[in-house]
Amino acid sequence: MKRIHSIILVACATVLGSCGSDFLERNPQGELSQDQIKSARGVEGMLTGAYGLVNGNVSGTWGNYSSAPSQWLFGEVGADNAHKGSNNGDQPNMNQVELHDVSPTNDNTEIMWNRYYEGIARCNNTLRLLKLVQAGSTDKLSDTRAKEVEAEARFLRAHYYFFLRRTFSKLPYVDETMSPEDALKVTNEGEVYPKIEADFKFAMDNLPVTMADPGRANKTAAQAYLGKVYLYQKKYDEALPLFTAVIGARPDITTLPFDDNFNVVKENGPESIFAAQHAINPDGSGDNANVGDMLGGFYGTAPVSCCGFFQPTFDLVNSFRVTAAGLPMLDGSYRTNPYLSDFGLTGAAKDNYQVNKSLAFDPRLDYTVGRRGVPYRDWGIMPGDAWIRDPAYAGPFVAVKHMVDASARGTETVAGANYVTSLNVNIIRLADVYLMAAEIYVEKNNLAAALALVNKVRARAANLPGRTVGGTPAAAYNVKPYLAFTSQDMARNAVRFERRLELALEGHRFYDLVRWGIAKQTIESYSGFEGNILSAFENITFDAKDETFPIPQQQIDRSQGALKQTH
Repeated sequence: MKRIHSIILVACATVLGSCGSDFLERNPQGELSQDQIKSARGVEGMLTGAYGLVNGNVSGTWGNYSSAPSQWLFGEVGADNAHKGSNNGDQPNMNQVELHDVSPTNDNTEIMWNRYYEGIARCNNTLRLLKLVQAGSTDKLSDTRAKEVEAEARFLRAHYYFFLRRTFSKLPYVDETMSPEDALKVTNEGEVYPKIEADFKFAMDNLPVTMADPGRANKTAAQAYLGKVYLYQKKYDEALPLFTAVIGARPDITTLPFDDNFNVVKENGPESIFAAQHAINPDGSGDNANVGDMLGGFYGTAPVSCCGFFQPTFDLVNSFRVTAAGLPMLDGSYRTNPYLSDFGLTGAAKDNYQVNKSLAFDPRLDYTVGRRGVPYRDWGIMPGDAWIRDPAYAGPFVAVKHMVDASARGTETVAGANYVTSLNVNIIRLADVYLMAAEIYVEKNNLAAALALVNKVRARAANLPGRTVGGTPAAAYNVKPYLAFTSQDMARNAVRFERRLELALEGHRFYDLVRWGIAKQTIESYSGFEGNILSAFENITFDAKDETFPIPQQQIDRSQGALKQTH
């Protein structure tokens, strides 16, 4: 769907509802009227605009970080997988997210709220226009295409509401039937999950398995997403058949290379279920590109030099350590005598540091994290501090999955800003579905079925070629299957640990911890470990209210009493 995003229309020309920063605002001046776009082409243009917000960007490049589809800030920095990075004084409101002390005036929550409600407004406008065109225009869509457009718009609306629901919890629900006056009065007292379910069900029932443009919503994506919404509510019996159908519709995961998920020339492959489609525009600009992740460019002598954010934690890196049997250290012993790379070394010891090749790691580590002495993609050996803005603040590691190979940068990045790429972001991929299904099997005490799915994910990981230095492996890479899940508790821990390893830095971690009910114990325990290495992260406390984020105060004020603060 690269070409879809390359023709996104200017928001104020296509959106007939909110086009400003507040979804409750009235229609702006200067927009096209419904009569001007009352045609089949107008509907398709509206739908294209609705897809445009999947990348979390209204216009331009800078400033859309917290609304990135990768959810790197809320989903990873807000958990135990990543630090904000850069230095302590840069983007200080992101520090609030990492330390779980977020105020209602934090600009990151405001951006998240505005961007995704803008997406909802575009979906609602598409549905309104579709109804008008089909009822009273001589230039109509076919009945089949009209049903698909409705299903795509409702899928996208459900996606936007789901991202908001898990971030803020209590939301005002606005649909295409409401006038601007009615929208101003909507409260956030009800639960939006039933509405999200209804939209995904409609999409599932009315979309084909494949669409002409890769990246458009289809039946399989709707099944997977509806299953995920059910899982978040612990509706296991409803979710499992949907996940089973998705798994059955795709190739066995052991045949699908792990690294293809993060390769700009292998996007929209069989593992991708639903992805944010990114493209460099024909004029070389990047506002339809992967702009939400652009702060994750590196620093100093790195080939991509901006801006030093999004650094993996020591805790995440050490979680990839394995036992002699090639299994994760489920008991937390990975924190004993932790691997620190060259952190804390000085003088000759620092200058002469060589990676310890005898350490036993899951090979997914070096496809997820860049560490000194190990090849980083095809860029060459990662040199350590020379690519990092402030190692003393956020550590010695950099992230891998959001970057592109050096061999692709000439054509896949914006001239003069090669931290902006066209790399898609997988919102749901097949491994995620496998592990969600395994999670349900554990809760239903079908440990054999859970074991089979987890071991398939691990078998695929075992096929990853380890990075080499001087012709020898950069670590004692080792991944083996579990022989058995000996108890439900052990199985639950194994599935959750596998999600961390497989999906690290892809935006899932914080939301997983919350829905599992273990966010407090996990984050405070992590703080006890990480804070002993990096003092900025000592003594993090996590309260029940921190499981979601406060509604932006600006929205509370604009609602004139309709919205109630949840914090």
